[in-house]
Amino acid sequence: MNKDISADPAAAARQARFGKLPERIRFEDMTQAVTTEPGGGARAAYDPEGSWKYYSCLALDLGL
Repeated sequence: MNKDISADPAAAARQARFGKLPERIRFEDMTQAVTTEPGGGARAAYDPEGSWKYYSCLALDLGL
């Protein structure tokens, strides 16, 4: 049952593609430094007009 890899072209293609592990990725290449504004920037500002979007109350939802 032992087949020679070179005898089967499909097996040779699989071995060429998947026969070794990928190269290691350094930790420095996996991280990204991003500068932010203190306090969260413009998105953290209070918006009284849009605050109703995030308010949830079961009594109000039921109309009580």
